[in-house]
Amino acid sequence: MTAVSIGFAGLAILFTLIGFGMPIGFAMGLIGFAGFSLLVSFDAAIVRVGVTTFHMATNQAMGTVPLFLFMAHILFAAGIGRDLFDFAAKWLGRRRGGLAIATIGASAGFASVSASSLATTATMGLVALPEMRKHNYNTAMASGAVVAGGTIGSLIPPSGMFIIYGILTETSIGKLFAAGIIPGTLLAIFYMVVITIWCRIDPTAGPRGPKYTLQEKLQSFTKIGEVVALFALVMGGILLGWFTPTEAGAIGAAGALVIAIIRGRLSWEASRTAIYATLKSTGMIFGILFGAMVFNSFVTASTIPLHIVNFVADSGFSPMMVLLLILVVYLFLGMVLDASAMMTLTIPLFFPLVTTLGFDAILFGVLVVRMTEIALLTPPVGMNVYVLSGIAKDVPLTTMFKGALPFVAADILHVTMLIAFPILVLWLPSL
Repeated sequence: MTAVSIGFAGLAILFTLIGFGMPIGFAMGLIGFAGFSLLVSFDAAIVRVGVTTFHMATNQAMGTVPLFLFMAHILFAAGIGRDLFDFAAKWLGRRRGGLAIATIGASAGFASVSASSLATTATMGLVALPEMRKHNYNTAMASGAVVAGGTIGSLIPPSGMFIIYGILTETSIGKLFAAGIIPGTLLAIFYMVVITIWCRIDPTAGPRGPKYTLQEKLQSFTKIGEVVALFALVMGGILLGWFTPTEAGAIGAAGALVIAIIRGRLSWEASRTAIYATLKSTGMIFGILFGAMVFNSFVTASTIPLHIVNFVADSGFSPMMVLLLILVVYLFLGMVLDASAMMTLTIPLFFPLVTTLGFDAILFGVLVVRMTEIALLTPPVGMNVYVLSGIAKDVPLTTMFKGALPFVAADILHVTMLIAFPILVLWLPSL
């Protein structure tokens, strides 16, 4: 067998193993080790595993994962999700669809400290969905706002997906964080426009919420002021070059602990839960990254990326057409794979191609993360929808997916804008 045929056989076996339920990190590591042994040698595969392990253990960027996750879990225990929603609801809830708009705003705020789309969806599902249903909101729109708002977590830093992409491609995580700020803010605005249009078409979908005095509105800010300051310190420090993303993670984790202690919301049980959740999530992510790095070595040795580049060069397709085709592939992969699986499986194949075609690695990273997050809303996987379904068991999945569809349309328009105007992504990193 040729190297290319071994490579494609390895991909086929990998998808089969994942389909039978094998953990993706273990499956990628196993196929990567076996394939590299066949293409090079068994001894070389052993050395590759050792080098990968040493690289992960000594790579400072890996420290961002547990630090930002710990920051997120501590703030979750401190109830910051409810505080953010209360703040947004008091300022925006009076208008039609205001509570759904407040959900988007609170999701964007919580995303800035949670680093996780699923965590944002779970938090808003517990906090915002019952409130909207209590005020007789259309169930489809309410659930759609919650699951769509969760996807903002992929763009507004610190983003777990940007960390994974940065490690896999050796792209600056700090610049990726900066690149996500403007697209993430625009995405929140897009979602708010969807809700506004929905309520214009059907005024009963989002009734007006209760009215609050100016004093009550101002008091709500006191509950989130320290978290806003923490986010400004973490992201401002990265953008201004005061400290690295790993150091920012340490500052964020320490700041989250201080905030939780000052608020008196950090019990021993909550601390233990946060530590356990952090270790569990970190272990899962590290396992996926380790398997992906070993698998990357196998894919490179198989010369599949080189053949893909040569095929595209001979096909006569324009670089923009190739990029659009890749994004369409992500859209379809999202119907059968989760976000982390898509990224770790496809980056070894697509990243060499897009960089050869002249696309910026940071721009491609934002587009890839955006497409993987759209997959959190589309059936049959739609992880955000399934997370919310576990919380609101009486709401049918069909209703949730129906509510998510207008937001998916906004997602497509958002991606189109980022491709047409890459300055929206690249301006902050260029500073």
